Amino acid sequence: MSAPVQSRGARPRLGFLGVGWIGRHRMRALISSETVEVAAIADTAPENAAAAGALVPQARQVATLDELLALDLDGVVIATPSAGHAEQAIRILDRGVAVFCQKPLAISALETKQVVAAARRANRALSVDFSYRFTDGMQKIHQLVRSGELGEIYAADLVFHNAYGPDKAWFFDRQLSGGGCLMDLGSHLVDLALWLFDFPHVCSVTSALYSKGVQLHRVAGAVEDFAVASYRLASGQLVRVACSWNLPAGRDAVIEASFYGTAGGASFRNVEGSFYDFAAERFRGTSREPLAAPPDDWGGRAAIAWAREIADGGGFNPRAERLVDVAQALEAAYRQAREPGLHGKPA
Repeated sequence: MSAPVQSRGARPRLGFLGVGWIGRHRMRALISSETVEVAAIADTAPENAAAAGALVPQARQVATLDELLALDLDGVVIATPSAGHAEQAIRILDRGVAVFCQKPLAISALETKQVVAAARRANRALSVDFSYRFTDGMQKIHQLVRSGELGEIYAADLVFHNAYGPDKAWFFDRQLSGGGCLMDLGSHLVDLALWLFDFPHVCSVTSALYSKGVQLHRVAGAVEDFAVASYRLASGQLVRVACSWNLPAGRDAVIEASFYGTAGGASFRNVEGSFYDFAAERFRGTSREPLAAPPDDWGGRAAIAWAREIADGGGFNPRAERLVDVAQALEAAYRQAREPGLHGKPA
């Protein structure tokens, strides 16, 4: 029997597990939304805990997840190294507490299924920080696609090239990260494409992953810093995803998502290499018209949407099942790249 959901209208009491840069950013967004009460903070790095404590002096500082779970919390925001996400999320959900997690939710499709099953069992809200869905530009493109104004969409091209690499060693350890740039950056792109097309079945995958210019299956123990994957969807679209770390692209970042249909196209792109500023356009033949432009304070919207679900008394949302689709699509790309002769299909 699942636990009862929170009373409608109450401000959720949240704990934060991991308050590095991304954890503190999401904390600021949630505080600004006036939707939640930040009740507790846990981080093994004293400097992170101190910086977060300065934002919310009233929040209780604890050392471990066990201490967080001993408090009367409605939700926990997880922003820890990837390898711990699944185990931490399941423990939190099994205590009847909702979870908002940085991507990836888990480092395998099997683990992802286990977390989703725990959320369903507990009847608690589960969400992952796939934040680009919540940008103004992608919301406008989503509306265009769903309305049919672009006709039948048959192709999508999504790119995330980061001129820099991660600054933490665990990103380069496959056992801790689950993968390299495809897991880190490509997960956003795969989620965007599947979300835009309402999560159709993935029929097949072809992929190529490289580490410092050498195909990944030839480099023992490495994670990829360049990846390309093509997905053929049951709804007819061909989706190409490309991402990288440390690519000499002539700017800080190249972030784009373009969609082409029988009656037009649309594109979402970062502005002048920015990681934060995006514009979106609609294409009609060789002409274009603007859909969205900066400024757009989008970074915390996924977390705020999750918090509002809790505040409104919502329990498990079946949309969380789609997290498994993203994990399976990523896993298929890794499997196919490790065995280049394999015709990739999701598990």
